[in-house]
Amino acid sequence: MAALRDRVAKLNARYRHHGATDVLRGALNDPEAGRIAMVSSFGAESVALLHLVAMVDRRTPVLFIDTRLLFAETLVYQAEVAERLGLRDVRILRTDEETLKARDPYGALRFSDPDACCALRKTVPLETALEGFDGWITGRKRYQSGRRAALDFFELEEATGRIKVNPLAHWAPEDVRAYMDENRLPRHPLVAQGYPSIGCQPCTTKVAEGEDPRAGRWRGQDKDECGIHFIDGRAARTGERA
Repeated sequence: MAALRDRVAKLNARYRHHGATDVLRGALNDPEAGRIAMVSSFGAESVALLHLVAMVDRRTPVLFIDTRLLFAETLVYQAEVAERLGLRDVRILRTDEETLKARDPYGALRFSDPDACCALRKTVPLETALEGFDGWITGRKRYQSGRRAALDFFELEEATGRIKVNPLAHWAPEDVRAYMDENRLPRHPLVAQGYPSIGCQPCTTKVAEGEDPRAGRWRGQDKDECGIHFIDGRAARTGERA
C-alpha cells in the first residue's frame, strides 16, 4: 500500500498544474497510472467528461451501471450520448436477475437498508467489472459535497488498491456549463425538470431553487454518497477504515 500511495503522490505532483485534458491523457497513457476505465452515470453533468474522454481516446472502456431502478430518460440519454460521441467500448453492468430475486425480491431493500441496496445494485457489479483494471476515471468535483472538498486529480482507493482519477476535480459548476455550451453537448432531459443531480428514480427528487444540487439524492436520509466498499467481508461506508 505504501508503494501505491507513492505512485499517487507522484502522479499528483506530475499533473498538479495541468488541465483536465492533460490529466486524462496522462491517466490513460502514463505507466504510473496503469490500465484505466471510466465509470459514468450518464447523469446531469456526465457528458462533459465523456466528451473529453472521447477526444482523448474513444476506445477507453466506459462502465455504465444500470441498477434497474434508473429513470427511463437516463437509459435513452445513455444510448444517444454514446452514439453521438462515438464511444467504442461502453459496458453496461447489471446485477443478475437471480441475485436480485434472492436479495431484494420485492424491490424494497432501499427502504430498509439503502446502503445495502446501493451495494447490491451498483457497488458489487462495478467491483466485478473493475477487476483487471488498475484504476478508474470519475466525474467527482470538489464543489459537490463536503467530503469532496479536498479532492485531488489522483487518489488511492485503499479498500481496493485502485487509483481514482478525477480530471474535473477543480471545475466549478460554471466551468461545466460553459464546456457543455461551447461544445454543444446534449443535456440530460431531467435537468430542465428540476433534477440537477440524477440517480435511481426512487431515491432522487427534484431540487428547489437555492438548495444544494445534491439535496435531491436520498432526501431525508443520512446518506449522500452511493458507494460503499467491502472490507474483510464487512460493508463499510466510503472513508471508513476496517
